[in-house]
Amino acid sequence: MSRHWYIVHTYSGYENKVNQGLDRIKRNGYEDVIHDVKVPVERIMELRSGKKREVKKKFFPGYIMVEMDIPEDDQEWKAVAYKIRGINGVTGFLGHGKNKRPTPISDEDMRNVLAKMGEIKGNEQKVQIRITFKVGEHVKVIDGPFKSFTGVIEDINQEKGVIRVKVEIFGRSTPVELNFMQVEKI
Repeated sequence: MSRHWYIVHTYSGYENKVNQGLDRIKRNGYEDVIHDVKVPVERIMELRSGKKREVKKKFFPGYIMVEMDIPEDDQEWKAVAYKIRGINGVTGFLGHGKNKRPTPISDEDMRNVLAKMGEIKGNEQKVQIRITFKVGEHVKVIDGPFKSFTGVIEDINQEKGVIRVKVEIFGRSTPVELNFMQVEKI
């Protein structure tokens, strides 16, 4: 037996319930088969009503990563697979044909998932910012040197996390680049 990561397909929204079901199976005599379970989530900062809020968002809805040692004996494996498929919300394993063992995902793919979740030491999880701004909207600057100025959104750069706002300074319309967290809707 060797440890590998496998993907369990679930109904969307059932990921946490399936995670609990896998933990129950693990505690009931399958510690040597099921080693770790991950629901892939990432942290996102939202700005709602002028307040910053951190939320966790599933980036693979309907999928759970399970680290397992699949037994070599087919009867043992089928017993484990039957228990896992019997959890409410599980539809099966990804890469699993009828009466065949599931295909593990590559170590590199799992490293990428763990890095995105912020679980690998040395790899800081980059918090994404979810914005609800649109080009042409009126906003008020709430932080920085242009605090209390108002303006119109001219451009949004999601990758850099900045927006360009036209504000009036000394009677002239001037474009200013600001962080998403420095402005709020009017």
